[in-house]
Amino acid sequence: MEQRTVLVVLFDGVQSLDVTGPVEVFTGATHCLDGADGADGGYAVRTASMDGAPVRTSSGLTLVPDGALPGVPAPDTLLVPGGAGTRDPDPELTGWLRLHGPRARRLVSVCTGALRLAEAGLLEGRRATTHWAYCAKLAKDHPGVEVDPDPIYVRDGHVATSAGVTAGIDLALALVEEDLGREVALTVARHLVVFLRRPGNQAQFSVQLSAQTARREPLREVQQWISEHPAEDLSVGALAARARLSPRHFARAFRAETGLTPGTYVERVRVEHARRLLEETSEGVEEVSRACGYGTPEAMRRAFVKALGAAPAEYRRRFHLAPDPIAPPDPPFTPAPHTRPPPTGTDPCR
Repeated sequence: MEQRTVLVVLFDGVQSLDVTGPVEVFTGATHCLDGADGADGGYAVRTASMDGAPVRTSSGLTLVPDGALPGVPAPDTLLVPGGAGTRDPDPELTGWLRLHGPRARRLVSVCTGALRLAEAGLLEGRRATTHWAYCAKLAKDHPGVEVDPDPIYVRDGHVATSAGVTAGIDLALALVEEDLGREVALTVARHLVVFLRRPGNQAQFSVQLSAQTARREPLREVQQWISEHPAEDLSVGALAARARLSPRHFARAFRAETGLTPGTYVERVRVEHARRLLEETSEGVEEVSRACGYGTPEAMRRAFVKALGAAPAEYRRRFHLAPDPIAPPDPPFTPAPHTRPPPTGTDPCR
């Protein structure tokens, strides 16, 4: 089958990981298919800058593109990375994107690449996300875009936008799963030592990172206690007693110093803990619900549907990754596009 083309746009000040992360995912998926009888063709990845000249990334690395954007055939997937170079408009690149973006079957941005798509009018009337630090700017500069600051990536029709840096890998893995199937995406994820587990509507931060750390030691200790003991009594009264404060004073101080009410913080910690157990263990839903402080599996189901848009059983079906069987170390990576599939028990990507 003919390969899907992926065109990655380069420009000065691009974030190198926004480029190399998705490129490694797409090329890794293609290596997985090399030599497989009747396999899908994978991806032909190409990079291009406006004039075809090398670009300097935000970290000082130099990337040499495959060619110039003018004259490049319409790709299957057009990917626009982010980086410091997106902070100021580039009329020439904006014009190229406005003209050629609609010709791609799928538009993808990583991090602040969403700003480039928005400047070209390609996000108008769509839901999108970007790096958390630039969501307010995207919303202010482009009021016709429905900006969602929480998810690590957002799909709206043929347009997909992702949050900061490594979220581009999550999105690329989701696209590979959509194109080539879950097994290929899982194999790529394992060899990049990342997890094919993060759904797009997972928050950009864990609870501990998204909430502020309290200034006062008693409140910090309570935050740590909640994270380490999700199955305990985490009512406001119990937490206030642990902090040696009255319930009213504790609730007011906790919200002032963390940005969240105690109840919201506890709910998020429990969902996050339950999510990890569903991903990493084989414990039943009832056992997980008890371990995370939910009174019943139904209570956990309601919390999951509210936070993640999926019931616990469905979440586990999609994101549980069974441990690999014990196997000898992989041999050095040597692509062999014209060989037959390797014997059972070896890795087709290596």
